[in-house]
Amino acid sequence: MTNALPDTDTPLDELGPVDYLVVEFPAGATNFTGEMARELTALVDAGTIRVIDVMILVKNDDGSIDAIELSDIDELGELRALEAELAEFLAEDDVEHLAAAMEPGSTAGVLIWENLWAAPFASAARRSGGQLIADGRIPIQAIIAAIQADETLTEGA
Repeated sequence: MTNALPDTDTPLDELGPVDYLVVEFPAGATNFTGEMARELTALVDAGTIRVIDVMILVKNDDGSIDAIELSDIDELGELRALEAELAEFLAEDDVEHLAAAMEPGSTAGVLIWENLWAAPFASAARRSGGQLIADGRIPIQAIIAAIQADETLTEGA
């Protein structure tokens, strides 16, 4: 087993929590202005996250999947600075699992990142004998629905 994150000098015992997200763009509904790249670059520059992997998935009309690593894209623009530091992290079965929810004809971006802001706490927890046994994320849609339901109850009272 390796003692460092692939393609970095980060020891595994100093690694922060690692998250991923998949953003699907339906066929014909993309509007790439560079805004996403600027926001991602700002998070990296601020030291909030470290991008571990970025991949583009294309689900063809026949259901087959084309997986494109960021390093295979000629026109990276602002993402060029990130490309040199990326590890190819996802295995073929990971790609198939992520693409399962995609609609045929759509394109999706997959982003895997380390939460650098949480790395010192996570490392301290491990040194103290702790281990992560659960994590999760509350979808923004659920938060909005809860707030709206609370407002409706408050207005009705």
